[in-house]
Amino acid sequence: MANLIEKAQSFVMSRRSFIGVTAGAAAAVSLTGCGLAKVDATTAEALAQKEGKWVTAACWHNCGGRCLNKAYVVDGVVVRQKTDDTHADSPDHPQQRGCARGRSQRHQVFGADRIKYPMKRKNWEPGGGKKELRGKDEWVRISWDEALDLVAGEIKRIREKHGNSSILVTGGSEMPRTLGLYGGHSTHWGTTSWGTWRWGPEKFGMAEGFFEHSINDRLDLRNSQLIVLWGGNPAWSAGGSPTYNYLQAKQAGAKFVIIDPIYTDSAEVLGAQWIPIHPGTDHAMVLGMAYTLLKQDDPANNPLIDWDFLNRCTVGFDADHMPEGADPKENLKDYILGTFDGVPKTAQWASEICGVDAKTIEELALEIATTKKAALFTAWAAARINNADSWPQMFMAFGAMTGHMGESGRMTGVSCHFGTGNGGPALVKPGGNGLPAIKNPVADKINDNEMWTAILTGKYTAGYNKTKDINLQMVYHGYNAVLQTRSAMSKGIEAHRKLEFVVCNSHFLTTNAKYSDIVLPATTEWEREGGFGTGNRELLIYYTRVTEPLFEAKHDQWIAIEIGKRLGLAEKDIYPISEKQQVFNQLAGATVMKTDGSGMEPLLTISEADIAGMGVTGKPQQGRITLNEFRETGMYHVERKPGDKLGSIAYEKFRKDPAANPLKTESGKLEIHSKALAELIKGYGFTEIKPIPTYNKAAEGYEDTFKDWAKKEKGDYPLQVINPHYFRRSHSIFDNIPQLREAFPNPVFVSSQDAAERGISTGDTVLLTSRHGKTLRTAQVSERLMPGVVGLPHGAWVEMDEKSGVDKAGADNILTGPIATGQGTGGWNTCNIQMEKWSGEALQPDVKWPQRIVL
Repeated sequence: MANLIEKAQSFVMSRRSFIGVTAGAAAAVSLTGCGLAKVDATTAEALAQKEGKWVTAACWHNCGGRCLNKAYVVDGVVVRQKTDDTHADSPDHPQQRGCARGRSQRHQVFGADRIKYPMKRKNWEPGGGKKELRGKDEWVRISWDEALDLVAGEIKRIREKHGNSSILVTGGSEMPRTLGLYGGHSTHWGTTSWGTWRWGPEKFGMAEGFFEHSINDRLDLRNSQLIVLWGGNPAWSAGGSPTYNYLQAKQAGAKFVIIDPIYTDSAEVLGAQWIPIHPGTDHAMVLGMAYTLLKQDDPANNPLIDWDFLNRCTVGFDADHMPEGADPKENLKDYILGTFDGVPKTAQWASEICGVDAKTIEELALEIATTKKAALFTAWAAARINNADSWPQMFMAFGAMTGHMGESGRMTGVSCHFGTGNGGPALVKPGGNGLPAIKNPVADKINDNEMWTAILTGKYTAGYNKTKDINLQMVYHGYNAVLQTRSAMSKGIEAHRKLEFVVCNSHFLTTNAKYSDIVLPATTEWEREGGFGTGNRELLIYYTRVTEPLFEAKHDQWIAIEIGKRLGLAEKDIYPISEKQQVFNQLAGATVMKTDGSGMEPLLTISEADIAGMGVTGKPQQGRITLNEFRETGMYHVERKPGDKLGSIAYEKFRKDPAANPLKTESGKLEIHSKALAELIKGYGFTEIKPIPTYNKAAEGYEDTFKDWAKKEKGDYPLQVINPHYFRRSHSIFDNIPQLREAFPNPVFVSSQDAAERGISTGDTVLLTSRHGKTLRTAQVSERLMPGVVGLPHGAWVEMDEKSGVDKAGADNILTGPIATGQGTGGWNTCNIQMEKWSGEALQPDVKWPQRIVL
């Protein structure tokens, strides 16, 4: 081992030599203070003869899977990885197996492009220096003391000159604790994933957290005869077992219908009926389906609507069941029929908007209404739309109309992320870390869609008819990808070049880091004490340290403490609990559902010896398994079987007796007429909606691809671009991994019809142009896309050509604009573009691009 250390310390690594390490040998050597070294063939052969240890390694990225990830470590070298083999795989008790992203984790942790040392821009100086060089300047290595002094000094200077509100801390950072004690900071808010399912649904009757759990569990899903899914593709977007959940329902006899602009891999594997639809028009389609049922319903001879459920459990569907004080005319039934606006929401009316044939709309509506047990699902994608704040309410209203909720095999709601096909409260979960909250004295909170314009203009929307002045001069980026993943990236880059100071904690030269002044190297989860991963409701993963911190990387908490000290704050006030103690508190507080389903009980048995061995304080306790067993196995997976006491039927008690089990609304019922929802949306100050779920045209949606809607004459941006989640990345994470770049080349998916009209073939470089930016990609022509729709995978790291202003990486948010509507949702799937064959130099495959290796 000593000889190996000496070799590592003397080894100088180049990009090519590092990537040359074979997957069958070791990826890298991790040594405290040393960083990385190539393992030669002789050393690799010697390591292969030694016995190592399997360590549960974090797979911490937000794909919705959180699968089991194991690293085999020999003499400090991660030789290989594996995934779940802790028990035999079965439909009732499936293994929690990782995907290509999780299996490439070691290539990320030990990547040649890790940020190794603190560094600053060559042309930076206090106050900004040459701000226009952010994103293209050279980098200079500095010491930790210098870096921390500079950051603390700028915080002091900017606070004294401009006030605390001039400092914006972006999400996913430890710095709010430090800055909260130092007078506070501005914050931002919004949602990159949930769309309009984030805040609005709890106002009309979905319990808090029910945006992921308003459906039944996976075993009950097998009782459904028909499963209809709007805009979900778990085969790509949700790691782990979600697609397997659907497959079990398929094998139990369920028919699948998938409504999506793309014929997805999920549709293929499930043998689903595919109904293509224009992005952002799902609401119109469901209104057309509701009209069909209202016109053909005959309670005596052909019942299609569950009037019993509507009358007992909802308010606002018809004039006879309105909430107190509401105008009886403002009910959903009369809106659908066109009674008070003169526009019947017929299947033909819907078809002209959504692109689905009117007969198909009618047939699907009738099939749902006449199927005894149907599951109506939507993923978040259909709600990532500008002006989609009434969509969740309409979706739930249609579920109520057909009565598909609150019973076995019958459900309506969101099915995606870790809740795909498996709803219900968690059966096992960690405890809290014990850290006390620190209040932020600054009240300024800026919506993501206005964040960059607020920096540029000094104003933001602070509520209904309320605009506030703000003088943002500093941004602190923690472990997030805000510049990459929020709308209007072109504005974001411009805004970053206006600020006096930008600092970033990072693993790599990400987009945030690239446009910063000072970058601080942070540890990954593999280099930390440990933590927890929660995937589906039946799973809790406990991962531990795989390697000591590489190069000069430091924990984000250490960085926050050290900056705090330089601001005159005490460590005990910022983090009164150590990292080890935080992890132990979560272990000691972990709970699991009792086998009879009657409540939670402690998960772990923890002894005095365990506590002493961890070097923490605590009390011994009795639980279901020992701490050592949990550590060795790396996870606790609740075993399920049909008929157990651990299932979940969403809204079951409410359906049986709504008076005894009221929802958290003023009426206690599902509010199809929701004054609370309308007031919530109005209060944000962007746009307004009706209390009933009327159709609202999306800003830069399908209708805006026309310059004359009546004549159906297309405009300058005739195509819609959507951003599917892609195998290569989890959001923007993993985009820099060469192995994944080689496996998944990140094309833009183009329909055969649109390609033919533009003379585009597979392999051609194409230019995508929106109202807000331009990007290049290599075309992949396919019959799988609805004409008029372009699929640009989400999350590619921007690579701007400064001369032309064109991004060459296919960064989706270069194309989006700063559009704030409703509850401040990111409208990723409402973006209009033009596409043409690129006349310049053709793009090289991403895997051939130089890695962002600095210092």
